[in-house]
Amino acid sequence: MNLNTEADKQNTYDAIVIGSGISGGWAAKELTEKGMKVLMLERGQNIEHIKDYTKATLAPWQLKHRNNLTEEQRKAHPVQSRDYPYQEANETWWVNDIECPYTEIKPFDWFRGYHVGGRSLMWGRQSYRFSDINFEDNLKDGHGVDWPVRYKEVAPWYDYAETFAGVNGQAENWPTLPDGKFLPPMELNFIEKTVKQHVEEHYKRTRIITIGRSANLTQDHNGRTQCQYRDRCSRGCPFGAYFSTQSATLPAAVKTGNLTLRPFSIVNHIIYDKDSKKATGVFVIDAETNKTMEFYAKIIFVNASTLGTAFILLNSTSPEFPNGLGNNESGRVGRNLMDHHFRCGARGESDDFQDKYVYGRRPNGVYVPRYQNIGGDKRDFLRGFGYQGGGGRGNMGGLEKVAEYAFGADFKEAIGTPGKWSMSLGGFGEMLPNFDNRVYIDNSKKDKWGQPVLAVDCTYGDNEAKMRKAMMDDAAEMLEIAGLKNVSTFDAGCTPGMAIHEMGTACMGNDPKTSVLNKWNQLHEVKNVFVTDGSFMNSTACQNPSLTYMAFTARACDYAVNELKKQNI
Repeated sequence: MNLNTEADKQNTYDAIVIGSGISGGWAAKELTEKGMKVLMLERGQNIEHIKDYTKATLAPWQLKHRNNLTEEQRKAHPVQSRDYPYQEANETWWVNDIECPYTEIKPFDWFRGYHVGGRSLMWGRQSYRFSDINFEDNLKDGHGVDWPVRYKEVAPWYDYAETFAGVNGQAENWPTLPDGKFLPPMELNFIEKTVKQHVEEHYKRTRIITIGRSANLTQDHNGRTQCQYRDRCSRGCPFGAYFSTQSATLPAAVKTGNLTLRPFSIVNHIIYDKDSKKATGVFVIDAETNKTMEFYAKIIFVNASTLGTAFILLNSTSPEFPNGLGNNESGRVGRNLMDHHFRCGARGESDDFQDKYVYGRRPNGVYVPRYQNIGGDKRDFLRGFGYQGGGGRGNMGGLEKVAEYAFGADFKEAIGTPGKWSMSLGGFGEMLPNFDNRVYIDNSKKDKWGQPVLAVDCTYGDNEAKMRKAMMDDAAEMLEIAGLKNVSTFDAGCTPGMAIHEMGTACMGNDPKTSVLNKWNQLHEVKNVFVTDGSFMNSTACQNPSLTYMAFTARACDYAVNELKKQNI
């Protein structure tokens, strides 16, 4: 890969992209393909496609600690080790919490990856469009700022993003889940097909179960190889079979010859010029040497992830913007932080299909799109939830739970005997926008590089609590209707951040007094700065948001370049 990494030799570009994750990678691709010389700044290490996926093909027994964490790793990663994403197989891709602290006013799990590609290397790959309902909910129920766009304006960009990224899925003609440009869907297994049939018949297709729509290739696509059903996506895929910056957008940007990538580059703040009323560049700390430098550009795309972007904007103070860049009129930078809530639902077992098994390790599950508060389904909470889950067979017929069987001939036979089929449905619920859920700069604490840190003050509300009960009850009802046995509900609890779908802090809108960005993801008050990561989101819906980031980023880049050509920026 012929990639220019000599950023110190020139410091002026057409565009600067801050961050190299899902949205940053898209911004780099779109801007370079439109002929712009682009500097992409990443605060962490470089990760090269294939070469640096050092544990991608290792079996569990080939990992030193069988993919478990050591006490030393837990001490250096007290936040990252709170949940499953941080594991031995990719532990170097997660941030060191001691070096990069933050202040939790209320519990908030901030899972971060500081490296080229960001969390595009570790994401869950579920890729769903928002619908008209999602873009209209804020206006209808009065929570949050009305989206300044509607679905039909974004639909062509969803088409564009899906076509390039490669998203597999099944068209369903469902009102809360618009269909798209799909590769062939992955196949439901026996228990999933049975549950789907019973549920859709019982509810007369007012609820549906479909295969998940995921950014895993089901056929070769754009020079990338189809999924091998290894289900080790979070280690990096040597086949390029799932969408990431490394597999898709970065190669496209490099191909143009217009990209300069500089890793280990921490953007401390954006430089503002009062005379031109524009941003002129960025102030950067070299993460390895602590050397500081400045880079300049005509336009700046801020894609540092929701909280990272909030930090940069809030830390970009000046006499003209004492409370952060673009934050004079609305005062909303850092406000309306949101995440999904999840980890509750139901599971059940089946005595059927004892002569059946599954092929490979499908890296995708089933999806039940939102059906609440649409049509005749009215609830005691606002908005709604979807389900993700799936079915399969356990190991050893359950004998692995009996200590006395853990040796000898019986054990040898048992480990080759599949257990019962089971299926679970776990809810993903929408979190309402709330002005009081926010982040701000905490100057009393410093990170490794002497920067102040973010304070996070965010919690779920009564609406989310009411929704969680329905998420469990509805899931159990559907599994029981499908004939499953031993159905039980679960609620493992969660705090904001845990779903790793943090959104908000720089919402869009038509009124600069109530929003930070306009409908083109452009700062109302600084016309040459664009924000297209999760910060711009006005609401969460209940769908995974990354596909929406991709679509809005491509749309904003198209607008920015056209405006630059017209000399409006």
